[in-house]
This record gives sequence, C-alpha cells and structure tokens, in this order.
Amino acid sequence: MSLGQWLAQLMSSLQDPQKVARFQQLCGVEAPVSCTAAAAADPREDEKAEAHLAGESRRRERQPGASGGPPPPGSDRNQCPAKLGDGGAPNGVRNGRATEVGPASPRRAGLLRRNSLTGEEGQLAHVSNWPLHYLFCFGTELGNELFYILFFPFWIWNLDALVGRRLVVIWVLVMYLGQCTKDIIRWPRPASPPVVKLEVFYNSEYSMPSTHAMSGTAIPISMILLTYGRWQYPLTYGLILIPCWCSLVCISRIYMGMHSILDVIAGFLYTILILVIFYPFVDVIDNFNQTHRYAPLIIIGLHLALGIFSFTLDTWSTSRGDTAEILGSGAGIACGSHFTYKMGLLLDPPLDILPLVRHPISMTLFGKAILRIFIGMFFVLVVRDMMKRITIPLACKIFSIPCDDIRKARQHMEVELPYRYITYGMVGFSITFLVPYIFFFIGIS
Repeated sequence: MSLGQWLAQLMSSLQDPQKVARFQQLCGVEAPVSCTAAAAADPREDEKAEAHLAGESRRRERQPGASGGPPPPGSDRNQCPAKLGDGGAPNGVRNGRATEVGPASPRRAGLLRRNSLTGEEGQLAHVSNWPLHYLFCFGTELGNELFYILFFPFWIWNLDALVGRRLVVIWVLVMYLGQCTKDIIRWPRPASPPVVKLEVFYNSEYSMPSTHAMSGTAIPISMILLTYGRWQYPLTYGLILIPCWCSLVCISRIYMGMHSILDVIAGFLYTILILVIFYPFVDVIDNFNQTHRYAPLIIIGLHLALGIFSFTLDTWSTSRGDTAEILGSGAGIACGSHFTYKMGLLLDPPLDILPLVRHPISMTLFGKAILRIFIGMFFVLVVRDMMKRITIPLACKIFSIPCDDIRKARQHMEVELPYRYITYGMVGFSITFLVPYIFFFIGIS
C-alpha cells in the first residue's frame, strides 16, 4: 500500500460517522428507540437515498447558482430525502426527522438548543452521564458568541488591554480563514443516524475544518504566548491550561455530533500552521491599528472587503453571517483601540516595568472589576439591540427586500452583511472606546 493510499484510508476512517456514534454511546448518549427503529426498518433506505442524491446533484450542477458550486449543507439541495409524510432532514440527517421519544423518563432526555435563525431543532437523546454531558456543553460554549462577548471585554477592561486586543486579532484571523475554508471544501456534517445531533445551532454550516477546534486551540496558545514574560507566573500553569482547554473544546464537538474526528484534528493542525505563519506579525498589526493616521479607514475597508469576498464563496448559510460578525467585531475593536490610544484612555504599561505582577485582590479592586463588567456589558448589549433594530429594517428598505419574515430577509447578503458587520462593529467599538470612556468619566478606570 502506497503512502497516498494509506493516508486516504486513514482520512476515510477518521471521517467515519460510526466512530462519532460509538464515542457518543461510550459517553452515555443514545438515540431514542423510535429513531433507531426507523433507521433499521429498511436497510436499503440509505442506498436509495444516496443514489437519489447523486442524481439530484448531477442535475442541479447544470443549473446556474450563486457560485456554481454545491449549496450549503442546511439547504434542501444537500439533504437526504425523507420518507413520505416526514419533513425534510437537515444537514447530515437521514431518514427524516427523529424527534420522538420513547417511554424513557424526561430526566434522560437531552435538552435541545434551537437554531433561532433557521428554526431547526435537534434530536432528543437519552443521556445517562449527566456530569459528562454538562462538561461537554461547557466545552462547546467556549467557542460560542456568549463566551466571546464576555471573554474579550474582561481582558480589555480588567486584565490587560494589550493582550485582549491581540487575542482579538488572532481570533479574527483564525476564524475567518476557518470559515472560508469550510465554504471551499464543503464537506457535510456527520450523518445522522448513526450520529445523534445534540446541537444544531451551526448545523447549516459545512463541517471541515472545525472552527470550534480552531478557536479552542488558538485562544489558549495565544494567551500563553502573549502573557508569558509580560506577566509573572509559572510556565507550568500555561502548559496545563493549553491541553485542557483545547481537548475539552475539540472533544465536545465530537460529543455533540457536530464534527468527525478528522474535522477536529484538521482544525487543530490548521490553527497551529496559522499561528506559526502569522503570530510574528501580531505586534505590527496592533501597533498599526493604534498609531497609523489612516488606520480606521484601512481597517474598515479591509474587513468589509474580506466579508464581501467570503459571501461569494457559497450560497447562504449561517457561516456567512458568523464571518461578517467576526470581521465586524474585529474592525470595531481595532478602530476603538485607535481612538482610545489617541485620547489616552487606556495606556499600556511601559516596557521597563515588565514583567507585570498581579495586584493583591482587595475589596476595592474586586468591586471595581464587578462594576466594570456589569456596566460595560449592559451598555454593549443595549448597543447591540439598538443596532439590530435599526440595521435590518434599513437594509431591507434600501434593497427593497420584504421584511415581514426576518429569517428569510437575513438570507440575503444585502441584509445579513450590513446587519452583522455594522451591529458587531459597533459592539467592538463600544468595548474598546465607548465603554472605557464611560469608565473614565465615572472614575472606575
């Protein structure tokens, strides 16, 4: 067997959804009896579905599309046909819906996370190992918006603004490349059955590579690279944090049924490659954002151009909105840091006092930190809600798109791109400029 054949066989084995299903079973996750019975009722069902899909794909490839390629995995063009009487199945879901539960008690039924944009709901599952379930739920949240909107502001407002800014630069770069790579490779999510989809929030996106794995690798590694030598602490702490954080996020995506083993490994290795190439330029980028005269114009134009390019890679999926959100946040935080630097609101400590030493925790220090978090997050959430209420109807009106159904309206690039980019651009600008200005004004800087 040649090296190429061995690698192809290894990749096929690591992409096998049966391995994901077996890992889920090992962790105490099982599909309801009705789901497995429906899948086993006709053993030829999968073969018929695959043959039907192959014919549909060949016919539709001849039809003109947004980019000439296959549609996003959440669309009907990428779904296996369901039996008569069942609804269409989402990305990776075969044999129709699997949402009914058997006689098991409610305590053993896993709670679902509904996709608020597509309306899609996942499968009910019997979970027997609840501590492990909640651990992996926490792990997968380390790659979601709620974590980001708390983590980056906490660094910027309470710990070290320089480290927070540079973490955002790395995060934007890694996530943008990951999202674009998904839309270029276009591999679907693991098939269900046999996989149980415990989360469907990102189910309309492609699978390869896992951007959760990329974020879960980039953030802890970058955090240690940026802080070691700048802050005084034992390197052992970092060497413990990196594998724990990274493995928790990566394994949680397999547990949730969202990624194959190959997706996660590829995301990890891809991130290492990106960090090796681009990390040496992070200092230059951050200094440019703060000091260059025309930095705001260049930042806004570059991030907007990258967003428009990513929207041309494929037809609509939630990944396009996520990409615009990431780019908007990065642009807003970079522009805010420019004006903050010019006004002297958040000054980085001089190099001659490094390494920094953690101050003893006092009631005053702790109280100010809590005040900054509550006041800052309240202001950020108000800004996000206001911009959302303004940008979506305004974009619909400008481009003459019906605004009766917000979900359908947001599937147009003319609505989704400005909504996400402007809204989260203002969120990022608030984090690094407006909120620090409020802190300065009320005396809790």
